[in-house]
Amino acid sequence: MVGESSDTRYSKLIQFAPNIWVKDYPIQYSGCTFFGRMTVVKLEDGRVLLHSPCEIDDATKSEIDDLGGEVAVIVAPGTYHHLHIPSCQSAFPEARTYICPGLETKRPDLKFDGIIGDDRAEKAEWEKEFDLEVVKGCRFIWEVALLHRSSRTLILVDIIENIGDHTPGTNWVLRFFWKYVFFMWNNPKPAPEYRMGWKDTEEARGSMNRILEWDFDKVIVSHGDNVSQDGKDFVRRAWSGILEQ
Repeated sequence: MVGESSDTRYSKLIQFAPNIWVKDYPIQYSGCTFFGRMTVVKLEDGRVLLHSPCEIDDATKSEIDDLGGEVAVIVAPGTYHHLHIPSCQSAFPEARTYICPGLETKRPDLKFDGIIGDDRAEKAEWEKEFDLEVVKGCRFIWEVALLHRSSRTLILVDIIENIGDHTPGTNWVLRFFWKYVFFMWNNPKPAPEYRMGWKDTEEARGSMNRILEWDFDKVIVSHGDNVSQDGKDFVRRAWSGILEQ
């Protein structure tokens, strides 16, 4: 079960790159405590996109409003990143919601305006500022990788987790599993759900290679430490288990 941790301390919005901010929030999942991350992007027309949003309480809404643009787009970028979409829709009812493929069946109650990567003849205006790749090949989990081209920032959710000595907000359960079971402590890799659920590594490898062709230097991940430089080398190492098969 995924839910908000009893630790209700949320970080403030922090600018990560030009026109990009991030906000961390606590999560509990299968006994593990760690942080998730919302990414906020100001689009070229001044409107705002919310990627993998946290619960939008009054303080968070005020921070977003202070950026000075209408929230126009809500993105649910992965099949494990949807919990707070209704809260976000309630706070910003005029925004349009776009979801990762697979969520339409996993969350039939979720209202949305488009599925990312589908065969729509006309793409949404916000999509023109990003490169997009739907990463499949796993039984349990899919996600959409986004490249914000103007800032050269790759935005991911679970296809890389980067948790280790410098990561705040982890408990002993997570540290035990990351060190001694999954061997992911200070060793970024795809989330355990990916690693236990690969069914088509050729398809996944194709997505990873297409992403590595993009022009990026910075990487935002939803769980763990972001990368502010040499991002392509970081991603290539994290995916080496699939890329080198």
